[in-house]
Amino acid sequence: MSHSIRVIGVQIDLGAGRRGVDMGPSAIRKAGVLSALRALGHTVIDDGNIPCALPEAHKFKDPKLRYLSLIAEAMTTLSERVTAALEREEVPLVLGGDHSIAIGTIGGVAGHYRKTEKKLGMIWFDAHGDANTPETTPSGNIHGMPQAVAFGRGAPELVRIGGFEGGGPKLDPSRSVLIGARSIDALEKGVIEEIGIKVYAMDAIDRRGIYEVTQEALEIVCNGTDGFHLSFDVDGMDPTVAPGVGTPERGGVSYRETHTMMEMIAESGRLVSMEVAEVNPILDVRNQTAEIAVEMVASAFGKRIL
Repeated sequence: MSHSIRVIGVQIDLGAGRRGVDMGPSAIRKAGVLSALRALGHTVIDDGNIPCALPEAHKFKDPKLRYLSLIAEAMTTLSERVTAALEREEVPLVLGGDHSIAIGTIGGVAGHYRKTEKKLGMIWFDAHGDANTPETTPSGNIHGMPQAVAFGRGAPELVRIGGFEGGGPKLDPSRSVLIGARSIDALEKGVIEEIGIKVYAMDAIDRRGIYEVTQEALEIVCNGTDGFHLSFDVDGMDPTVAPGVGTPERGGVSYRETHTMMEMIAESGRLVSMEVAEVNPILDVRNQTAEIAVEMVASAFGKRIL
């Protein structure tokens, strides 16, 4: 099935603890994401990049919410662009940038779905929980908070993005899953338990296999929904596969396991939006991580071996 895909880059590393991830959109484009999608028969519109402030040019007021106002401004713009793409019946593909981009992407998708009275599921692929709040964060880096924000927890300036002025969750935790987790902060575990999202940590993948885990995850995110969002952090893969990330964690999802998951996502026919986060060219080896990211995007949008 062919789609009209709108690619939106976000040059942001304000949410991260290390510089360089703001160059991720350029690296992914250089690796051929547009041509890879067009080769599959999709119509691809490149919306360019949302520029963001440089951290060294600004000071943050709250060490528990570093660069909050700047991130909120950029994510509001991203949310509006994502919503506009969905209104045109396009599939938004957001290229980051650190994982704070999920605040804008999910805000835009969830806001559109609420307005059209549709139900949205979510797959979050990540080595980390990204569910810290200002009360639990050990670093103050907002790229460690976007999943908490998606479920209505955190700074009001972020929670309200997407038209959720009254706060509250943008997603239904009973229709959302986290896959690939292997590094979750001590207090963050409590937040995840309170949210109630289903977590498939690496031990579940080791014991059950990626096919069974993905099959069950798809049943959850497709149950009673009109589609699901895929938040794809490249550090969900093992760093031997994807070395160009700011927070690598050993023992991650393998190259073929990730392809299998993406192929199953494509087969479901229910993917409505996607983002790719945390490609950091400064830490990469000959753009390897961006190239792998492009392969995984292509699999999610229908590329198969045969």
